[in-house]
Amino acid sequence: MANPTPLFWAGPLRYWRWSARERPAFFWSIIIGGLGPIMALTVPPIRMRLGYAPSPKVPMTYPVPTGPRKQLSGYDD
Repeated sequence: MANPTPLFWAGPLRYWRWSARERPAFFWSIIIGGLGPIMALTVPPIRMRLGYAPSPKVPMTYPVPTGPRKQLSGYDD
């Protein structure tokens, strides 16, 4: 009895053609998922070369003013 699905290690290109035709969701999810680590290593240097700088960090504290505070007047409760 012949197996209708090709085996990956017997012929990778034939298997990829078969899976792209018969199971496109699995095929493209593997292709897109494989591009993720590659893009994580290549996109930041390209962005820096094109002039995109990282945005400044958001301050986590409020700067406290130096000196005495002014005494407020008006609008008393």
